[in-house]
Amino acid sequence: MHRSHFIGNQTRVPACLIALCLAGVQWFSAPRNVWAADEKPAAVVKAFLESYCHDCHSTDSAEGEREFDSFTLPLSSVPQLITADEIIDQVTLKSMPPDDADQPTDNERLAIIKHLRSSISQARDKIQSTGGRTVMRRLSNREYQVTLATLFNRRVDTLGLTADFPKDNTSHHVDTIGESLVTSGFLLDQYFQSASRLVEARLGKPETPPKSWHFTDNFRQYEELTGSHKSVFKFKFLCLYEQPNTDTRQGGYGHIEDFLQGVPVSGLYDIEVHAQAMHRDTHYDPKIFRIDFSEPFQLAVVPGDVTKGHIHYPQAIEPILGTAIVPDDQPEWIRFRVWLEAGQTPRFIFPNGPYESRASVIATNKRYKKEFKNPKEGVSRATLLREGALPHIKIGEIKIRGPLKEPGGSKEELAVFGEQGFQSKQALDQLRAFAQRAYRRTLDDSDRQRIEAIYQKRLSQNAPPRQAALDTLKMILCSPAFLYLSEITPETESELRPFDLASRLSYALWAAPPDDALFASAQSGDLTKPAELKKQIHRLLSDDRSAEFVNGFLDSWLNLRDIGNLPPPRKAAWEYYSENLPDAMKTESRLFFTNLLKSNGSVIDFLQSDYTFVDKRLAKLYQLPEKDTLRLKDGFQRVRLAKPAQRGGLLGMASVLTVSANGVDTSPVTRGVWVSENILGVTPPPPPPPDEVPALDSNVSGATTIREKLAKHSEDKTCVVCHRNIDPLGFALETFDPTGRWRTKYPAAKGKSPQVDASGEFPSGETYQDFASFKKILVKSRQDQFTRHLIQKLLTYTTGRHMERVDQYEIDDLLHRVKKDDFGLQTMVTEVLASTIFRSR
Repeated sequence: MHRSHFIGNQTRVPACLIALCLAGVQWFSAPRNVWAADEKPAAVVKAFLESYCHDCHSTDSAEGEREFDSFTLPLSSVPQLITADEIIDQVTLKSMPPDDADQPTDNERLAIIKHLRSSISQARDKIQSTGGRTVMRRLSNREYQVTLATLFNRRVDTLGLTADFPKDNTSHHVDTIGESLVTSGFLLDQYFQSASRLVEARLGKPETPPKSWHFTDNFRQYEELTGSHKSVFKFKFLCLYEQPNTDTRQGGYGHIEDFLQGVPVSGLYDIEVHAQAMHRDTHYDPKIFRIDFSEPFQLAVVPGDVTKGHIHYPQAIEPILGTAIVPDDQPEWIRFRVWLEAGQTPRFIFPNGPYESRASVIATNKRYKKEFKNPKEGVSRATLLREGALPHIKIGEIKIRGPLKEPGGSKEELAVFGEQGFQSKQALDQLRAFAQRAYRRTLDDSDRQRIEAIYQKRLSQNAPPRQAALDTLKMILCSPAFLYLSEITPETESELRPFDLASRLSYALWAAPPDDALFASAQSGDLTKPAELKKQIHRLLSDDRSAEFVNGFLDSWLNLRDIGNLPPPRKAAWEYYSENLPDAMKTESRLFFTNLLKSNGSVIDFLQSDYTFVDKRLAKLYQLPEKDTLRLKDGFQRVRLAKPAQRGGLLGMASVLTVSANGVDTSPVTRGVWVSENILGVTPPPPPPPDEVPALDSNVSGATTIREKLAKHSEDKTCVVCHRNIDPLGFALETFDPTGRWRTKYPAAKGKSPQVDASGEFPSGETYQDFASFKKILVKSRQDQFTRHLIQKLLTYTTGRHMERVDQYEIDDLLHRVKKDDFGLQTMVTEVLASTIFRSR
């Protein structure tokens, strides 16, 4: 057999799947070779392997590096366990022997599966772990930022602390694997710089009384906007003409020319804007602007920094600080309270504005030129502003006041020094209390001594006491005890001690340090008791901060973080950009997962459901009836799917369909691999080298269909076995384009639009005619395989290590308990976090 016949040890097929796979088989015919009931298991297995596997997997051939001559029962090693797993998987799903070989009867399949599973069970107590433990790992960039925001009780994304950090490595898309989260000298330097920036900006800033600024003119705008604004407005108005995410970038960002220096210190600032939505009732064709004029115009504030790039172009650090609706009838004052860092200046954007203003201006000038006194084709914005009805937001005045004093002191001051603020006589106690929260455990003598030594050293260097304390704070934020999820559990103990367990639990569900209640549970020692552990798991899950778990896990499981890495062409899929569909796509998947988690809904809904969560944008993409009733202000709503055959479950979600395509076209192979890996937990072998087998051209346009190309490609014997396992998982998804739209035909090319054929056949002989019947097969005969994979993925994400073969015993037990509770997702997560695997080093 070829290497691709076997799929490694990343999946297991449960016993109940055997019956499902063999359901409907005619049992009245006598089997070709029925072994005696009292025949020894070792003899049965040996006879089966010699009859059906020896030709390809003997010592001489050993295709796929698998030889079965030395395989025997009872099982005595982990490699033998893995081999037994592989044989069960392939025989159960009828993937082996290959189609052109002699086939065993169903009785023979059942016999070998029975004996192998019995032998695996008997080996449970004999074969010990190969030492799989979580490698001491650092915080991921995501966890680092969330941790700082938690410790200081304020968002830190305005500082862009991780903007220059090396990108985290992932392993099978998971960003919590210890072995992948390497630390370099460059990263250590970045940690120090980030800690220094944060501490100085938030706690080292000078006392600054509030100041007011009022801007009424000199609203200059750059490049091609300059001339029109000078001639028509004399720079008396600041105008926004398009959303910020465009190619032309003309009027997407409104800045204050006389405030380029930004605010003097980091702090809270009140911003008032006198603004009006202009010409939302324009008689111009809405298609020109690619905007929904039934929706009120929105105004948002983002930070800008003139030292970081063009002030009227996108910048690396520009989180949305506030959003408001702009009135139509007359100008009104719109108020925001935002956090700005020292040197940042507020910029204004039009989130739901026209898409690419330059193109809309050209189209309007050309189409409506008869309406103007002095018509000019091309980019003549001045004519439209003076005589026409060009949709835009017009700002006439801007007021800024701050930094504002916070009652009781700033959040950062309270977080580090408490209600009394910095007290030189109590500085060490204050710093140690903060370090205990940062280190996520009680301090030992060496911790206390190190903190005191740094503080005293800075005092001896004539640093003022407060500055000495701030410098010590920087050291705490650069300490391995903070940067690493290091374990204080002794090496001789396999089960985590309370503080280590508390940290693992809080980072699994909140990506942040333990709160006071969890810390107290660890300090009392109660956390290691099963009842208390489950109580804390439920408490953490019910908190809004568990959104960090949902987001992080879905990014790792479904690889949602890669949405946007291969975006579609702007001209072919402008809605993808103009309506910010990537954000909507991710939100649907997150809300779906969260709903199942909160309600303990069945994980089988991931495979098939008659509902989902959409907002106006996704309802339009999916062509649901709600596209005509939902408003943007309604946000996301749970909707019942009138046509669940077209949607329903993960595989009908645009997020999955987009991340499994390349933005330009689709491929059953690419999507089939995605389904195999992320839904069924089977990682196909890599394709042969290009010099052995030419790569498959993924372009499906024109007269030649993708099926014809795949059929020709699979004529090569080195390809056929892999493709017979992969392609059926991708054919059903061909009814969706690269961004998840439903389709029945491929894009036209050379005058032809080939029909989409979404039918297929599994190696097991199960056939489907379309997307709906494909999902039915997954639910009927692959639900246990899917559930097992999801359990394994949760364990991998929350422990920071990949599962090994001997972990499968406990995974079997977890699967049993989850099935017993109707496949509930909350049950699954709770059982995973209470498992011996999660609680072990």
